[in-house]
Amino acid sequence: MPELVLELNGRTWTLDPSRSYSVGRDPQGDMVLDDARVSWRHATVRWAGRGWLIEDQGSTNGTYVQGRRIHQMEIGPGSTVHLGNATDGPRVTLSAAAPAADGHGAQPAGARQQQAAQGWQAPPAQQPPAQQPPAQQGWQAPPQDGQPPYVPPQQDRQPQQAVPPQRAQQSPQRPAQQAAGAPVHGDRSPTTFHRLDTGRVMRIGRALENELVVSDLQVSRHHAEFRATPDGRFEIHDLGSHNGTYINGQPVPKSGKAPVGPNDIIGVGHSTFRMVGDRLEEFVDTGEVSFSARHLTVTVDGGKQILKDVSFGVPEKSLIAVIGPSGSGKSTLLKALTGYRPANQGDVLYDNRNLYKQFAELRQRIGLVPQDDILHKELTVQKALRYAAKLRFPGDTAEAEREARIDEVLHELKLHVHKDKKVTSLSGGQRKRVSVALELLTKPSLIFLDEPTSGLDPGMDRDVMQLLRGLADDGRTVLVVTHSVAELALCDKLLVMAPGGGVAYFGPPAEALNFFQYDTWADVFSAFENYRDYDWMGRWRGSPHYQMYAADIDAVAPQSVNVQVPPARIQKSQSWGSQLWTLMRRYVSVLASDRGFLGLMLILPAVLGVVSMLIPSDYGLGYGPMNKNRTNRDASTIMLILAVGMCFSGAANSVRELIKERVIYERERATGLSRSAYLMSKVIVLGVVTAVQGVIIAAIGFSTRNMPTEGLIVAKAPAVEMALAIIALGFTSMMFGLIISALVKTAEKTMPLLVMFAIVQVVFTGVLFQLFDTPGVAQFAWLMPSRWAVAAMGATADMNTLLPWEPGNPDPLWKHHTGVYVMDMIILISLGIGLAFVVARLLRRHEPEVMRK
Repeated sequence: MPELVLELNGRTWTLDPSRSYSVGRDPQGDMVLDDARVSWRHATVRWAGRGWLIEDQGSTNGTYVQGRRIHQMEIGPGSTVHLGNATDGPRVTLSAAAPAADGHGAQPAGARQQQAAQGWQAPPAQQPPAQQPPAQQGWQAPPQDGQPPYVPPQQDRQPQQAVPPQRAQQSPQRPAQQAAGAPVHGDRSPTTFHRLDTGRVMRIGRALENELVVSDLQVSRHHAEFRATPDGRFEIHDLGSHNGTYINGQPVPKSGKAPVGPNDIIGVGHSTFRMVGDRLEEFVDTGEVSFSARHLTVTVDGGKQILKDVSFGVPEKSLIAVIGPSGSGKSTLLKALTGYRPANQGDVLYDNRNLYKQFAELRQRIGLVPQDDILHKELTVQKALRYAAKLRFPGDTAEAEREARIDEVLHELKLHVHKDKKVTSLSGGQRKRVSVALELLTKPSLIFLDEPTSGLDPGMDRDVMQLLRGLADDGRTVLVVTHSVAELALCDKLLVMAPGGGVAYFGPPAEALNFFQYDTWADVFSAFENYRDYDWMGRWRGSPHYQMYAADIDAVAPQSVNVQVPPARIQKSQSWGSQLWTLMRRYVSVLASDRGFLGLMLILPAVLGVVSMLIPSDYGLGYGPMNKNRTNRDASTIMLILAVGMCFSGAANSVRELIKERVIYERERATGLSRSAYLMSKVIVLGVVTAVQGVIIAAIGFSTRNMPTEGLIVAKAPAVEMALAIIALGFTSMMFGLIISALVKTAEKTMPLLVMFAIVQVVFTGVLFQLFDTPGVAQFAWLMPSRWAVAAMGATADMNTLLPWEPGNPDPLWKHHTGVYVMDMIILISLGIGLAFVVARLLRRHEPEVMRK
């Protein structure tokens, strides 16, 4: 088993075949690299029995040999490996060596000699366990006036003391401490420096020909450029980028420019730049950022506070769980932390930048996995991720780049073996992994999850929490809202919300039960229920745990009170037309994969057309015998059945479409989806389906009937004119269905409203009773699509003759005249277009509140 000499960043290790070695940014690893492109636990080098192997551990940016990304490969003397980038990433070179004499394995060359000179000795093989500090005197917050005292059941039990001060001083500085008065990027050093030359232009982008190359798929190939002005200052010019260029969180006009000052922060994808003298400092957001909430308060109508003065600091690259009883404000807190529903008071600081005021830029760095799956279950895993990547990445991203990123995420989450399976066929835990994979496409530094283990069995619960633990270990900060308490030990910090929206505890999970003086979380939650009026927040703030873990954050006054959030002008990753095309293709794929839906869409109009044929009529839709009045009352009944059938069919197509995709729309809208493109994709695809149904109904309904002798527009084909009226009716009814879908909160409520809509259309067709000369009723009927569709068919068939009401008082909308038919059709179609604007307005209610202004 030959030893191997490994050289990395000017340091040399002699590898011992008896153990394996980890490479990454983790300070506890064997070979530590402070490079933003390297993952927390990037790769492992080990002896495999016959040779040395390097294994990629699901790194974000990959491991490369000879320019090719590898997951596992045999290496040996003479091999060269690049980490994080195939060309200029940190380089690992290997060479042969004699076996190490001391057997200490991988230590930097010269380290052992230096340690020996200092009198260093290896620690003993086994050390006695460290003694725990003795429990301190118990304490209780004084009871509040008018409140029953809180008395824990175990009076002889004393709470465990918080982390001793000497341990706290040795621990890394917490983000809360960094936040107070810290610079924009906390205590981080710039990732890279670039010299600014007043005599040339410095272009920023993803393409290699740029002067400043940013390897980020959120960045366009030619994104922006720095230009010097005649007076020696600089400007930033956006080059029509897809995800936008930002100064201090506010977007630069697309293809526009803005002056840059010494203290300005320029945002491009996951990178930010700051001018310092004649050089440009670059900070790459790789997850090593602070995140804190300060004095968050949410007030609803009536003045009731559902979130009360919540403050805490989230450590970098950690896993935080939020638990609490129902009604404690967990979901409200999550919306406040992500900017979906900004708090009325307080701040959310991302890397010491106000998330609410700079949401347009910072949204790209935050991932959110709602409780419901944010993907179409009818698609395969790979196809769902492909459509998501096309919508989220810039329009100039090559297909090969998107596929490479999808492949990376699938391997990182161990989903590559399921990529060709439909999402609906996966287990609950696997579906949650796919939702996480969708968010990881854009490499967010912060990931929020709402009840990811809801409905999962204990085994899947553990798998999901271990997945989140791995995401945090790889250099991300993960915050999860959960009801499950089985795997809290995997978390770094625990936030417990009390009834009423206040904080009851924040600190290490291992100390939480001792803090509450209970043995189980079931007892804690029972206490919350039994002592709902107790001042849990006051008890927390009077505890040593508070002084240890939250006092420094709470002591800092919020930057703003009664927050006035500026409109978040979201830059779209794709052009409107590109988004529309992608959405249409995805929607067609979803419909095509649901054979049951397709079958129903074809059978329903056929059945309705056949039903109209059951009405006996000697003369169909034409004139009766050539007598004085030439009446044919059967024609009106046939038109009624066809019109109502088309109303029901058109509305049924769309009545569930928006409600079933509501969670998907909310998330995609926050990432830059165009509302109008989304709605238009539904209108076009469903419009084609509805038009086909209209043709089927008309073809069956008219095929066996006598038709009018001549038309108004198409003289020899009156059936075509009447079929167009049926298709237009289906389109407008489809828009009514979308309104229902946008209004309801659950899919179960759509069916009663659909039936009610169809019944109302029966009444206001104008053939059951004379309504055109009834004040109020006639005007209300103008809002009914069936009224105008039957009127258009009646104009072609001369219904005033077939179904005369009072002599000398014909229905003006049935007049057998070309202008009347055209008017009826224009109003019918205009009604549908007007409804589209109403649907667009209703969709605003399901967008992040910060985007509604």
